[in-house]
Amino acid sequence: MMGRSQWHTLRPLGQPDLGFVLTGLTLALLGLLMVASSSIEVAFDRHGSPFSFAIKHGIFLVIALGAGAITFMVPTKWWYRSATLFLVFSLVLLALVLIPGIGLEVKGARRWLDLGVINLQPSEVAKFTMMLYLAAYLVRRLEEVRTQFMGFLKPMAVVGLIAALLLAEPDFGTLMLIVLAVMGVLLLAGAPFNQYLMIGAAVVVGLAALAIIEPYRIQRFNVLLDPWDDRLGAGYQITQALLAFGRGGWFGLGLGNSVQKLFYLPEAHTDFVFAILAEELGLIGALSTLGLMSILVWRGLLIGRRAERDGRHFAAYLCYGLVLIIGLQMLVNLAVNVGIAPTTGLTLPLMSYGGSSLVVTMASLGVIARISADSIREGRR
Repeated sequence: MMGRSQWHTLRPLGQPDLGFVLTGLTLALLGLLMVASSSIEVAFDRHGSPFSFAIKHGIFLVIALGAGAITFMVPTKWWYRSATLFLVFSLVLLALVLIPGIGLEVKGARRWLDLGVINLQPSEVAKFTMMLYLAAYLVRRLEEVRTQFMGFLKPMAVVGLIAALLLAEPDFGTLMLIVLAVMGVLLLAGAPFNQYLMIGAAVVVGLAALAIIEPYRIQRFNVLLDPWDDRLGAGYQITQALLAFGRGGWFGLGLGNSVQKLFYLPEAHTDFVFAILAEELGLIGALSTLGLMSILVWRGLLIGRRAERDGRHFAAYLCYGLVLIIGLQMLVNLAVNVGIAPTTGLTLPLMSYGGSSLVVTMASLGVIARISADSIREGRR
């Protein structure tokens, strides 16, 4: 006969936050549509098939939906018990990618593991596992984080280890995302604001130093001041993206009618897919997409807040971390597209072409949806 605790784990789930789930699915389907539209010419040029990238992205999306469904079925407590193991696993992957012959080098960066069918980007996994570890750490050390400086410093030391591996790739954009998300979760967990400001200032100085050490990073920042001054060189991508926004006007040129995707704007289906969206769907389409992104982030933060009110601290901090990672990456990518941030190589979550990012993002949404379902179930008792 089942004990009380066993029966408790088998109780049916509550319904997840439908607004959150439907918004995520809408953005993913819109992303598939825009990848298909923005990659037609380059796909035909590289592979002889205009929809080769769209088909691959569609396969990635099916895999990602499967990953989201699996993470939705996993109890939150299992993530808590496995958090450290997942972090160690991601550190091993980050180390493996640096080994010549194992890591795949593209355009001077060694960021991928060639698995044959798919290229895995370990930094995407590291973003997820760092949020798992941080949430579990906060449950164990919450009082220490709120009262002692060392409680704040310990997770930052783990970030330092990840930073060393990411900078060796190099992947400055992902490092920046992880640092900002970790500090955001620590602040939401109640870390003293004076400690937050002190560490925050040190982190900002550190990131600035890392940005100016490499000449190519300095050049990217200089281009922001006047991209048109070197519009055929360092400022080429930004100026072509801005032309895409200008061509779009209020209502756009129509789906499939982008001019900039005709080999003018590099990486049109990856880093700059939003610029093509704005060109084809116009300001109205761009603002509508921004609205969907805002709803996704807002609903995600509400789910975390609800879990925190229920006393489910691990679920709450994990939710905050995953939402911040997704929201900050959206913000950075959009800033790059409109020319107010240097190019980072960060894709637009749920919308850009790419398997690792899409699968990990959808898996994160599955975890958040599970947290929302658990919160609703708790509220009905």
